[in-house]
Amino acid sequence: MDDLLVIFWFVVFISSVPVSADICLERSGFFTPNGTYDLNRRVMLSSLPSNVTGNNGFYTTSTGQVPNRAYGLGMCVPGTDTQSCSDCIISASDRLLRNCTNQIEGIDWRLDRTLCLVRYSNRSFYGSLGTEILRYENYTRDFQANFTDLEITWEALMVGLIDEASSLYYAAGTRKLESSISHFYSVVQCSKDLSLQNCNQCLQQNVIEYRSCCRGRQGGAISRPSCFIRWEVYPFLGLFDNIPPREKDGKRVSKGIIVAIVVVPVLLLALGFALYRRRKAYRAFTTETVDDITTLGSLQYGYKAIEAATSNFHEDNKLGHGGFGEVYRGTFPNGTEVAVKRLSKTSRQGEEEFKNEVFLVAKLQHRNLVRLLGFSVKGEEKILVYEFLPNRSLDYFLFDPLKSSQLDWTRRYNIIEGITRGILYLHQDSRLTIIHRDLKAGNILLDADLNPKIADFGMARNFRVDQTEATTGRVVGTFGYMPPEYVTNGQFSTKSDVYSFGVLILEIIAGKKNSSFNEKDGSISNLVTYVWRLWNNESLLEMVDPAVEENYDRNEVIRCIHIGLLCVQENPSDRPTMSTVFHMLTTTSITLDLPHPPGFVFRVKSEANPLAERLQTGPSTSISITCVSPR
Repeated sequence: MDDLLVIFWFVVFISSVPVSADICLERSGFFTPNGTYDLNRRVMLSSLPSNVTGNNGFYTTSTGQVPNRAYGLGMCVPGTDTQSCSDCIISASDRLLRNCTNQIEGIDWRLDRTLCLVRYSNRSFYGSLGTEILRYENYTRDFQANFTDLEITWEALMVGLIDEASSLYYAAGTRKLESSISHFYSVVQCSKDLSLQNCNQCLQQNVIEYRSCCRGRQGGAISRPSCFIRWEVYPFLGLFDNIPPREKDGKRVSKGIIVAIVVVPVLLLALGFALYRRRKAYRAFTTETVDDITTLGSLQYGYKAIEAATSNFHEDNKLGHGGFGEVYRGTFPNGTEVAVKRLSKTSRQGEEEFKNEVFLVAKLQHRNLVRLLGFSVKGEEKILVYEFLPNRSLDYFLFDPLKSSQLDWTRRYNIIEGITRGILYLHQDSRLTIIHRDLKAGNILLDADLNPKIADFGMARNFRVDQTEATTGRVVGTFGYMPPEYVTNGQFSTKSDVYSFGVLILEIIAGKKNSSFNEKDGSISNLVTYVWRLWNNESLLEMVDPAVEENYDRNEVIRCIHIGLLCVQENPSDRPTMSTVFHMLTTTSITLDLPHPPGFVFRVKSEANPLAERLQTGPSTSISITCVSPR
């Protein structure tokens, strides 16, 4: 009789498990069945299973041309075997095709036999935090446990899991209830195109939703486009076989032989797997050549379509130009506006930059990075197609006496914070460690709401997992933004970008270019020197752009100047990391260190210094150096 009762409850439990969260988003619009978009959607989904399993369980892709391009994403739980992952992706794709017959956007979190995610849309959603609730399910069993104990145990388990997922995008764990011999079991996961901060935010929102919809429930799931949580009072999907329960403080039980036999091997295996994945991604990236560009067919535009969009590159559509070439505004027949970057045929350096930018930016997705829509290659013509940002670049506003008044302090602070998030993603949160090497006001584009997006990755370099710095004999970048160790010795690292970012902070606050700043008496030749003198004189607010007027928080401004000076310190090891910069900006309770003198501090313009002449007044220009004198 007891055996029959157990079987009965097992069947009831299995039948009520939340098996899927498949959503056809009608708010996104509809397409004509069997039309071009529908066909692109089917082709893209059919390629997902092999692409996901062939890329360590996560893959983003797109098929077709704008406006009928279909974007897709597939993901499995870390450690899922190839066949199970493939079967789950196929099942989720089939459900979407069956249920979303004409909806432009669809999402399926499979939460039954294998955990996986499939998502498609007619827009590039990568890196965007989707916070709308797709579905929540919850239920209560005939279960002997105190209600308060249930709540406390659930919350404590989630704190530990979300902390773990905020660095790994996934966590599974179990925790014993005080009033019962039973445990809570839970899995949390984020879509890996998110930043880690957005992953944390998404999961926290699910916890908030639990408190309003599902408190005390012994099983259920809450899913959003970007993440989900699922919990049970029974183990499920075989995810907890080798996971010890968490103690009261949320940490794993790790005593004696359990540590030696279970935890240590698991950690070593996980570390080895992570290193393997990172190295594999690095090798795959570094072996790509410009000849491989044609393999990115889903991003390729027809040259004639771009010609038509820009009215044959008409002068009236020209937005600007640089060492790489010219940039034009374009409009496709469906009304989509784009920025078209045309490689100069006379630039030998441009071909390498073109290849670099296509492969790098195609792999990077973040709201504070400019979005690459595609490219075109036809003979000598090499073209990049970006999202169109109506407010041009930061320098267009910042250094113009009339337009600078549109950047009040709140906007300037938001721009500083947005650039911080973008660089942090490049250095730490993306799949590869990226050094931009040419951060400057001209490479910060502004959208319609004046939110910043980092652009121009032609000079960017990626680091392998165990690399911290590199040396080059070809110094490229913009004087005034380059740190001393790079100019003199060709050494660059993440701290090189930190230096450039520090200069940017000071320029944003002062409304003046670093390399074109001059005191009337000629005693100071750059902005960094000027700010350092104000620091020593305890008169920092003298540097604030008059266009800001008095409408700013004095403590906030001084803190930003302080952070800027920490970033431009001469010794790279003294400069903070971008994660530390982010915490210093967003957490006012953190006490800041006193800055050491910055690099390139000149007291008298006429002093003999081989670098002083290179930092003379005038507009910043990107240059390439093959040999420089030591400092």
